[in-house]
Amino acid sequence: MSASLVETVDIEAPVAVAWNLWSDVTRWPSFLSHVRLVERMDDRRFAWQLQLPGADKNFVAELTEVVPENRIAWRTVEGVDHAGVVTFHRLSDTASRVTLQIEYDPKGFVERLGALTNLDSTLANYDLGEFQKLAEKTAAS
Repeated sequence: MSASLVETVDIEAPVAVAWNLWSDVTRWPSFLSHVRLVERMDDRRFAWQLQLPGADKNFVAELTEVVPENRIAWRTVEGVDHAGVVTFHRLSDTASRVTLQIEYDPKGFVERLGALTNLDSTLANYDLGEFQKLAEKTAAS
């Protein structure tokens, strides 16, 4: 069974600011609470370390699509089965909307429990809130 979630946040920051933060995968741990480390392996692939309740997971993902200031998509090539896309929408010169969509295979009890109780949605919401704070702070400086 595959699970998916979609979360959106409006940010008081231009698309360029939001894009710059997301497009540097090594910055993801600063706003994705369950991501402990992201290391670039080459220009397409990166290694993740996730810290989840009761389990740490390592996997390798690759960027499948990068359209500057528009969208970033990735999927795992080893480890957990997971794919995601982040899209960026200009609302005005100073505001943007960021949408995060994730598809995953909830293997194991902890992940199934997360999918059943909407823990994943809550986490994604929290992470987008953290991203919003970081983007707005970056835009203001």
